[in-house]
Amino acid sequence: MLHMAVCDDNIDELSNMIQLINLYIVSKNISCEYTAFSNGFELISALEKGKVFDIYCLDIIMPGLMGIDVAKEIRRFDKIAPIIFFTSSPEFALDSYLVKAVNYVLKPVSKEKLFFTFDDVLDHINIKNEEDMIIVKSNEGIQKILISSLVFAEVIGRNVLYHLSSGKIIECTESFSAACDKLMEFSCFMKTHRSYIVNMQYVDTIENTKVTLQNHETIPVAQGKAKDMKQQYLNYQMEGE
Repeated sequence: MLHMAVCDDNIDELSNMIQLINLYIVSKNISCEYTAFSNGFELISALEKGKVFDIYCLDIIMPGLMGIDVAKEIRRFDKIAPIIFFTSSPEFALDSYLVKAVNYVLKPVSKEKLFFTFDDVLDHINIKNEEDMIIVKSNEGIQKILISSLVFAEVIGRNVLYHLSSGKIIECTESFSAACDKLMEFSCFMKTHRSYIVNMQYVDTIENTKVTLQNHETIPVAQGKAKDMKQQYLNYQMEGE
């Protein structure tokens, strides 16, 4: 189920957008629901209360809070969800790149324009969804982590730290047991220690007291667990052949 946010202060334009979105949903036979907002403050308030959307459709020229400013706020909560601007003015096109908008559509919005734009956005989403991933709520907002890029996760205090192959660390306030439950759904993870879980794609060697990763980092191994871990790693490698 896709969740879409549509924000426009002009009630006629908002109504037109909703009608076109309904046509698109029916014609493409997709599972989608949308929430309409008449100003940016309402949308930001929904995000602050924990609402999550897969796609954002924003007017740019709105009183009080311009669409570009709304998009900047959205990016505090969600770094990657597609943002589409529908506007009567081309002058903000350059600014739209600053918030990583995926499209900039000039009004009036026709059926052809909207269908073409949504087809493109959904293709982008589907390509992303072909890869295994988890969704986490970090200190920077809601983020998607590709399993293929996650090297290991550890718990420090009340925070779980996700270490990515790029060197980036995503910090989340969540229980480590919940994080492990989520990751153990993927066959490539093994728990080496009560505070660490490792992606076997990045393992170089397993010894009695430590795991050495391909980036030369070392992860502790719980006492007496090395033998079972070596067997788990061997099974994983054989399954991949």
